[in-house]
Amino acid sequence: MKDTSKHQGLRNKLATLLAEKGITDTKVLEAIKAIPRHLFLNSSFEDFAYQDKAFPIGAGQTISQPYTVAFQSQLLEVKKDHKILEIGTGSGYQTAVLVAMGAKVYSIERQNELFKTTSVLLPKLGIRAKHLSFGDGYKGLPNHAPFDSIIVTAGAPIIPKPLMAQLKIGGKLVIPVGEKDQIMTLLIRKNETQFEKHEFGDFKFVPLLENKN
Repeated sequence: MKDTSKHQGLRNKLATLLAEKGITDTKVLEAIKAIPRHLFLNSSFEDFAYQDKAFPIGAGQTISQPYTVAFQSQLLEVKKDHKILEIGTGSGYQTAVLVAMGAKVYSIERQNELFKTTSVLLPKLGIRAKHLSFGDGYKGLPNHAPFDSIIVTAGAPIIPKPLMAQLKIGGKLVIPVGEKDQIMTLLIRKNETQFEKHEFGDFKFVPLLENKN
């Protein structure tokens, strides 16, 4: 589990690239510089870890492209101690970025293999999520709600109602919506019943599956 000055140099380059692609939130860019992405990947991908690409991580899942992680994180407008629900822990990289930005992260993963790996990896790297759980992301975590924001890291055919219900007033839900390709969607909760919707173009994610553990 080595993290060298060479890796740091590659992270700095990656952060510069993301800034050129339009990521302006300095907290996001600092988190990208801080988190050793190569440790979240199979060692055979280590040489490619700081390219702006997605990679397979097992259980038919991927670690998102850094630009996607940065883009979703920027939409959340994370403040220190924000309580964030993450649907799809996956490799734990997005979790780590949010923790580095000062968030209290509650994360759910429905693939047991990934849940087990990430539950060991994050503490080993000194990354303290508030809560990691194995279960159905569609349902969210009602016992821990409400949340300042919710981030979904898999493509959803529809926006799950339980997630909307678990947002604070003023809270943000960032979710890729669609079947084959997804449109990055931001919902802002205005009051008990009203949400403001913004769309940010096409992205590609693995599907968010319901009731399949």
